[in-house]
Amino acid sequence: MKNSRRQFMILSAAGACTLALNGHVQAQAMVAETDPQAAALGYKVNATTVDKAKYPKYAAGQACGNCALYQGKPDSAAGGCSLFAGKQVAGKGWCSAYAKKA
Repeated sequence: MKNSRRQFMILSAAGACTLALNGHVQAQAMVAETDPQAAALGYKVNATTVDKAKYPKYAAGQACGNCALYQGKPDSAAGGCSLFAGKQVAGKGWCSAYAKKA
């Protein structure tokens, strides 16, 4: 089978697009509260539902959006977190690793 330069270029472009889209989709995955690491850290999608008896460190107003580990914009609905590589957390979420942004 003979491949032409045109076929090579088309296949290369298609492969590059596939890789770019795949990376974008994977980056969009949200952390679930049932994820083992999230459960171990007491992650909640909505900070107001944190069990204050179980996590006495929690204080009203703490949320992923104003945490030092949060990689998204403070007012965004979701963003990356250095604890959950390749996944996003809810901006209004919370976990026991919360550290106030300086």
